[in-house]
Amino acid sequence: MPNSHENKQPETSAPASWGPPYLLYLGNAADELSIKTARGLAYWRPQWCIGQLRGAECVPELKLPYLSCVDAKAAGANTMVLGVANAGGRLSPDIVRDVVTALEAGLNVASGLHQRLSAHPEIVAAAARTGRELFEARQFQHEIPVGKGSRRAGLRLLTVGTDCSIGKMYTSLAIEREMLKRGIAANFRATGQTGILIAGGGVPIDAVVADFISGGAEWVSPARDDGGWDVIEGQGSLFHPSYAGVSLGLLHGSQPDALVLCHEPGRPHMRGLPEFSLPELKTCLETNLQASRLTSPDVVAVGVALNTSKLDNEAAQRACAEIEDLMGLPCQDPVRMGLDRIVDQALACCGN
Repeated sequence: MPNSHENKQPETSAPASWGPPYLLYLGNAADELSIKTARGLAYWRPQWCIGQLRGAECVPELKLPYLSCVDAKAAGANTMVLGVANAGGRLSPDIVRDVVTALEAGLNVASGLHQRLSAHPEIVAAAARTGRELFEARQFQHEIPVGKGSRRAGLRLLTVGTDCSIGKMYTSLAIEREMLKRGIAANFRATGQTGILIAGGGVPIDAVVADFISGGAEWVSPARDDGGWDVIEGQGSLFHPSYAGVSLGLLHGSQPDALVLCHEPGRPHMRGLPEFSLPELKTCLETNLQASRLTSPDVVAVGVALNTSKLDNEAAQRACAEIEDLMGLPCQDPVRMGLDRIVDQALACCGN
């Protein structure tokens, strides 16, 4: 596994044992947000993905061939990636059955769910029987110290959000891509299961014991003296009752020089919590800035990244223009528009 603790670009190949080519498992996912792991891999590493496995009740799909485990193995697949993200990260009986089928077809299996593959004796037995490997993206092997808050060299940008599952990983990867395109040293620092599978390393921050979250952020974005940037993938939202804790720990441990706020216009409520509405953008951004100042007194906001996937082009452009007027910051969609003006703002504010 590439060591994301080093100041280098993320590797473009995964470890030989459980790595690509991938069969992306969608199971019986009910909506687009439920396949964010599969969709992220298909978008950022299309050269690794040769097919999708969908259940009979699966609603979303990818632009990939439909393949069974046997057909995927015959087509050259090495690993089936559980591309689903369900509430609680549980392995349902259907998923357990399909993992065993994949192992018996000769595929390794990689998972980013909270519940371990190794928690199911039938999966462990199938892996031992077939000689296949199980990879748990949320099983972290390194020892993490408690966060210290001490200043460290280097430039760091953290993505924050009005909600979870709103585009922080896409925004972070798009910023890294734009910086690298300009010849600026930059590293995407993954903190979630999908990002870890894309980058080949990182820290699964929501699987870290609470006292060590800020230390995990310090570990994944070490001091650097090359004038480059660490672009740290944010998690959750300070305004989400379920996930505010991990968001706060990342703010303190990242010690960001710059924040980018991620938002989806028109989202009716916090994901999974219909009784909680999304915060106002100005309130959300100022709250994140205030929390960041504990360990990074000079932090600045450099842009707003919008997820406009549910809008047509005209509406997307209009939404960005309205938010620019409201916030006084560049606003772009990382997929539709790229983030060149947000990167311009980061470089102008923080220097490079």
